[in-house]
Amino acid sequence: MQFIISGSHGTDDPTMASLPFMAAKAAREQGHDVILFLWNEAVTLARPGIGDHITGVNLPPLKDTLAAIQTAGIPIWVCGACAVARKIGEPDLVSGALIKNMGDYIKAVAERDKCVTF
Repeated sequence: MQFIISGSHGTDDPTMASLPFMAAKAAREQGHDVILFLWNEAVTLARPGIGDHITGVNLPPLKDTLAAIQTAGIPIWVCGACAVARKIGEPDLVSGALIKNMGDYIKAVAERDKCVTF
């Protein structure tokens, strides 16, 4: 199956911030095609080092899950409007992350079997 998994939580809620990363990792491990889309406060998690100190309740550290996502080649899409609002540009992003617009997101949702949102 094809999934787009999106997250909107950042450092303010470590558990909710971690869940879309974990879901994307699990989906890929099960053999699914996945895109991880970050919007709202979650866009800050695409900056190097931000996730290094985030650990949700009973969850692995976000830095470990992010590393697994990068190793698996899962695309990380960052909402362009959300990034601009937080003064984040593409050079500020972790490896594998790209700034995308809402049109890209809607197109991907329309082409995918499932859309999961956190």
